[in-house]
Amino acid sequence: MNPSANKLKIGIVGATGAVGQELIRLLHERNFPFAELVPLASARSAGKTLTWNEYSWTVQEARPEAFEDLDIAIFSAGGSITKELAPAAAERNCIVVDNSSAFRMDPAVPLIVPEINGHVLKGNSARIIANPNCTTAITLMGLYPLHELFGLTRIIASTYQAVSGSGAAALEELELQSKAILAGEEYPPKVYPNQIAFNLLPQVDSFLDDGYTREEMKMLHEGRKILDLPELEVSCTCIRVPVFRAHSISVNVQFEKTPDLDAARQAISSFPGTELRDDPQNGVYPMPLDYGEKNACGVGRIRVDSALENGLALWIVGDQLWKGAALNAVQICETLQGYDQL
Repeated sequence: MNPSANKLKIGIVGATGAVGQELIRLLHERNFPFAELVPLASARSAGKTLTWNEYSWTVQEARPEAFEDLDIAIFSAGGSITKELAPAAAERNCIVVDNSSAFRMDPAVPLIVPEINGHVLKGNSARIIANPNCTTAITLMGLYPLHELFGLTRIIASTYQAVSGSGAAALEELELQSKAILAGEEYPPKVYPNQIAFNLLPQVDSFLDDGYTREEMKMLHEGRKILDLPELEVSCTCIRVPVFRAHSISVNVQFEKTPDLDAARQAISSFPGTELRDDPQNGVYPMPLDYGEKNACGVGRIRVDSALENGLALWIVGDQLWKGAALNAVQICETLQGYDQL
């Protein structure tokens, strides 16, 4: 470990949001060695007090000058804020770990899931490091150990995304809308274009001209970059579901080699960050209720695909606020620390 690691000053941009709160919690719970934590947010949130256990902090305004003495800044703000402030932080020799989509496809910016391609950071001088989209990260956690064995060529996925991916207002809407409907009352949608309670919305993010959404294309472009597979074929449909926390993904995958089920299960079971939950005859498979606030992603329902040659079908679940955002960001910091780059 770098002997100065315990003197690190860490800033969290968007500290008052859902992911920001999880970042504060995970940095403490995982005992990341820092000397000072600086919560940053918009001007309207500056001056507020944040607490976690016995600790408290006063929120500061996120401005270029705020990064002057920081070693790391973890961004959990919108892409426009990141585009404005991340370069300013990097210019001040502050390493940026960004949860937004602002820099993910920039060739000069590493896009990292530590268990998969953390080695890219070794000796890398990049001052901005990107966190993948939540569904991409969770999906690849289940697929990468299989890719290592059989060689991934195609992904066909349907995602079932919890409302917490849309923020605190969406969580409140699902709760209040459900209560209102059960009471025979109306609760017009505000966060989503249609009712989310007792319903499914086949739309996450805005639509593109080809009929796919921006969210769906992230799995294609980000998956290719993370896995270093420029020819990987991906077709994805993203669905918002009335679940509070943890995303689920149904995946049909095709490989270069004929997959072996026993070897596939063993690979998933032994891969860091995944756990095998695959005894469907006894009701054992990953479910969102079991994976909120959990480090690992669960994989189950593994079977030979009945339509794809050299294919498998499987089900993957993970906490999008953790592995899909805050946890992955903290793990990136831990990886940098392990390479003595902090």
